[in-house]
Parts: sequence; C-alpha cells; structure tokens
Amino acid sequence: MSAEPRINDRIRVPEVRLVGPSGEQVGIVPLAKALELAQEYDLDLVEVAATARPPVCKLMDYGKFKYESAMKAREARKNQAHTVIKEMKLRPKIDPHDYDTKKGHVVRFLKQGDKVKITIMFRGREQSRPELGFRLLQRLASDVEDLGFIESNPKQDGRNMIMVLGPHKKKTEAMAEAREAQAARKAERQGVSSDESAEAPAEDASAEASAEAENPEA
Repeated sequence: MSAEPRINDRIRVPEVRLVGPSGEQVGIVPLAKALELAQEYDLDLVEVAATARPPVCKLMDYGKFKYESAMKAREARKNQAHTVIKEMKLRPKIDPHDYDTKKGHVVRFLKQGDKVKITIMFRGREQSRPELGFRLLQRLASDVEDLGFIESNPKQDGRNMIMVLGPHKKKTEAMAEAREAQAARKAERQGVSSDESAEAPAEDASAEASAEAENPEA
C-alpha cells in the first residue's frame, strides 16, 4: 500500500472534517465544499487522518509540505547517533612506541563516542602467560579512564583475550562537540583571512609614504 496520503480529487468520501491552512477547525463539510475552498486558497486538500469518521483533511501546499518533510527526515538521519564498535589488536609484548600509537587510536575512538574492542593476540608459548595480556589490558584501561570505562572485563577467547571499553561521552554529545569545533576552526580561519586583508592596504600606504620621502621631487 502507498504511504502517500490522498489529495484533492483522489479523496472519495461524501464529507470531511476540515482543518484550515493555519490549523483552525472549519468543521464537517461536504467534500465538494472542501475542494471549492482549496481552489479559493490556491491550496491542496490533503487527507491527514484517513481512519477517522469522517476523515480529517487539511488545506495546505502539499508540494511544500513534502519538501519540508524530506528535509526534516534527512536532518534527523544526519544527526542520528550510531554506536560503532571499533577494534584494536595488540600483542602481549608490544613495543612501547607501538603501544603509544595504539593507545592514541583508542583515545580517538573514545572521544568520538565509539566503543572499542581490545584484543590481545597470543602466539606460541605466550598462551601459557595470560597474565601478560591481562596486565596490558588493565594498563590501557587505566591510561584512558578519563575517556572510557571497562564495559566488558577481560576474558580469554581461544588464543585471544578480549576487553571492551565504553566511552563516557555519548555519541550524540561527541558529534555535537565535533561540529562546534569545526565551526570554531572555520570562524578562526575567516578571522585570520580578514586580518590579512585589512593589513595589506596599510602596508601599501606605508610603502608609498616611504617612496615619497625618499623622492620629494617626484
């Protein structure tokens, strides 16, 4: 079945409960009268509650209504927060530089409001030393505790040990802060550009004055 409401001559009922262009209640009127009013206002007669008895119809600009509804739906999808689970893999005997790099990625993910699945991968004899992986996970959780918390405690899964970190900040908050930071950076760039433009004429005038002082007869 189509989700589109019936409009104008597609409405096939003897009478309707009519709502005016500004939301005012006109009352129950014959369909012919409602269509006549729609023509007078240069608007559409749109069935907004088909299951009511009689059906409720409203006078509106249906094309404009559809456009605005589509824009609202698009904006809602744009701002919708999707929780994403990122994954970061480490070795039990990770190099300090590699650890800092991996930790930096985890920090970035948590700041974005995403969960992070941390996987410690054991190989060979490392499997007999699970405490190495546990201590590494505890260290990482401690290093990022201002941004995230342990949502799922470390647990062994075959050759791997897994822990999930959850962000303190909600995804919607992270998205809002990111938009604000982007707007601030844009405003700062525009301010710098304006300052440079204002300084250029002053520099030109100074150069001209110096030239006149050096060549008074010119």
